[in-house]
Amino acid sequence: MTGSQQADAVVPQGRGRAARKFLAALALVAAASTILPAGLGAQQSGTAPAAVGRPLLPPDLESYIAKGMKLYDLPGLAIGVVFDGQLVYSKGFGVRTKTGGGAVDTHTLFQIGSTTKAFLATTLAIMVDRGKLSWDDRVVDLDPEFQLQDPWVTREFRVFDLLAQRSGLPPYANDTVGMLGADETAMIRSLRYVMPTTSFRSSFTYTNITHLEAGRIVAKADGLPDWNAVLRKELLDPLGMKDSSYTAAAIEAAPNHAQGHRWTPSGTTPIPFTQLFPYDFGGAGDINSNIEDVAQWLRLQLDDGSFGDVRIVSAANLAVTRTPRVAINDKLLYAMGWIISMTPNGKVIWHNGGTSGFGAFVGFSPDKHVGVVVLTNEENHGMPESLALWIFDWILDNPPVDYVAASFERAKTKYAASEKVFAKPAHPRSFQPLTGLEGDFANESFGKASLAKDGDSLVLTLKATDAQLALDPWDGDIFTVRVLPTGRYAPVAESNGPMPLGFAQFQTSQEGKLDLLRLTSEDGQTYLFRREAAAAP
Repeated sequence: MTGSQQADAVVPQGRGRAARKFLAALALVAAASTILPAGLGAQQSGTAPAAVGRPLLPPDLESYIAKGMKLYDLPGLAIGVVFDGQLVYSKGFGVRTKTGGGAVDTHTLFQIGSTTKAFLATTLAIMVDRGKLSWDDRVVDLDPEFQLQDPWVTREFRVFDLLAQRSGLPPYANDTVGMLGADETAMIRSLRYVMPTTSFRSSFTYTNITHLEAGRIVAKADGLPDWNAVLRKELLDPLGMKDSSYTAAAIEAAPNHAQGHRWTPSGTTPIPFTQLFPYDFGGAGDINSNIEDVAQWLRLQLDDGSFGDVRIVSAANLAVTRTPRVAINDKLLYAMGWIISMTPNGKVIWHNGGTSGFGAFVGFSPDKHVGVVVLTNEENHGMPESLALWIFDWILDNPPVDYVAASFERAKTKYAASEKVFAKPAHPRSFQPLTGLEGDFANESFGKASLAKDGDSLVLTLKATDAQLALDPWDGDIFTVRVLPTGRYAPVAESNGPMPLGFAQFQTSQEGKLDLLRLTSEDGQTYLFRREAAAAP
């Protein structure tokens, strides 16, 4: 790969319209080349440090940020660059919310999404350091309740597999179960009902619920009630990440926090916080943080596990978290909470993040000892990683590529494709009256549900969580599916916006009756609800 080549790898993103970009797509990889100039360690804010003949950062950095923010209608962005153990450049741009919010600065809190996964991996490494775990421990030996559909895979699933994104499960396996209110135990248990789509350890498929299991194992090893307690004790407090948190209540209570925004090609809309996502997904993506705090995290990573004079995690076990486990494509590898971009003159280690209303990038070049963090208050369609990898192009002296413009074009194309999928047919087929379809149904992952008529639609109520899904007629026996804004699901419905979650279709059973209801999410995962026999009088 030459310096001008790039890989337009589509790295999976969250859960379609339901979870809105947990990882964020459109990962762009740039090749690396020359060595950074020396002597660039002076901390400054808003001004990039310079060396004789060439600055560390692009001279047009801030104009490029302004261009990208205008293109994406991005309300706010914060950026930080760590070099030789110091935050050498940090600045906020724009506003915390489009509805009268104050200015973004380096202390403004954002959701950092799936960049949380590297924190989870590091807590695993700490437990291995202490002899509480081994990387190749069988998960079922640590948690006998853990089960996947294939008994052999269940038996062979190791600790390092939980974060390696090669489980064989479909992308985002059963994330919708969590989005619709299931607790941690129910989410983990639901994986035993999921049909694998590839063989174990053969292909990259991005999942989130496996990280909940990893968090349970870490908490048990550390003698603490949950993974967030481990996170606070082992990383946030020792690193002085005093502003970071992991609940919806905490970010809303902070005076200086950004509000999330839903994106469409025509503009962005503020959306509310909800504990359901990302916070109930724990170590898969629940951290709130800011530039000042994430800079401390990058210092730990760049110093191979040391923070000042304190050793937080061994260099050897931290290296395990960065060891590639599966290829995404010929230029991208996935480790444990990190993506590895291999280049001719070194590598860039990074991860992006995206939640319903936020986007993030955290990455570093270990050879050049430079780290970059970008935080935004808009769901991630490519801006954070495009900006950061454009910066790495400059740092590594690669030919310039306008990643932001390219990612925006792809985002528009993808959105248009979704609109086309859900567009009402010009001449929809008729369907029999809705009356008679009501009754009780059940699905292995969701549990029992009831189906009732509501005007021209049907409503499926999940009895375990009280979530309600509206089935709106679309074409014959096919319905679109949307979350109804009831109770704690009101923020979810608002975050999803006008597009449906997917489709539902009634199918006949072997008895020739419409006793099967198949729900298919936008990313292709299906859930089959079977009609339950009426109770005897």
